[in-house]
Amino acid sequence: MNITDQDIADFNSILKAVSAYDFSGYSEKSLKRRIAKVILDNKIDIGGLLGEMKRSKDFIEKIVKDITVNTTELFRDPVIWYALRYKVLPRYQNSSVINIWHAGCSTGQEVYSMLILLNEMGLLEKARITATDINSDVLTQAAKGIYKYRFNISYLDNFDKVIRENPNIPGHFEMIPYEKYFEVDKTRDFIKMKPFLVDKPVFKKHDLVKEENIFLTKFDIIMCRNVIIYFNYDLQNKVFSLFHKNLYDSGSLILGMHESILGPHTTNFEKKDMVYYKR
Repeated sequence: MNITDQDIADFNSILKAVSAYDFSGYSEKSLKRRIAKVILDNKIDIGGLLGEMKRSKDFIEKIVKDITVNTTELFRDPVIWYALRYKVLPRYQNSSVINIWHAGCSTGQEVYSMLILLNEMGLLEKARITATDINSDVLTQAAKGIYKYRFNISYLDNFDKVIRENPNIPGHFEMIPYEKYFEVDKTRDFIKMKPFLVDKPVFKKHDLVKEENIFLTKFDIIMCRNVIIYFNYDLQNKVFSLFHKNLYDSGSLILGMHESILGPHTTNFEKKDMVYYKR
């Protein structure tokens, strides 16, 4: 399906006129692809989509949820978690509080990954975890901490790599039971996080595009993985400015494997071991 530049302009104009959302800074290529899928899923054409947006606020909310991408997994990209475990988090062993923000947390698997790792390192009690997303549906799922087992079976492999193995000690394997952190029920097809993990984070709706820091604190660590890849250059730099302003000095920003800081903010961060440290 061919979505034109004019279609995108009309979509953004209507969205800004009838809602508080603004997708004009999103990657045009990505936005075209997502809108084409929304049109197919709803069995309408672009005219029908734009017309229904003008008529229904509920439809707007549905479209926003359908367009935002919500792919994540437990301990996604273990090499990132190695950097957190052996480079970043040890810096806070003597801190009284560790403030962590998961921006664009989706369904929350990354949040629970952090909680598990913090607990293994004896840092869970001092951590304050805030997790945000623009999509209220994924926040509801995140707060429950329940996921499909068959769809997410790779979680267990990732858990083994990050929690049970030590990449610095060949052959090292520590038999930490899955049941310490989540219930696995293959018959009923779910992985369910333990209550002491579910009760820890605060989940809030937040729009990175339009909102500033709503949390009344700065952060030691900001996780924003596989989010900015969907933003254009200017919006990426706007978000980097938000993160830089709200990190403590020498605080850590962790992006996705295929994301990087380009442009004016390259001088505001120093990259080591796939982690950006605030200068």
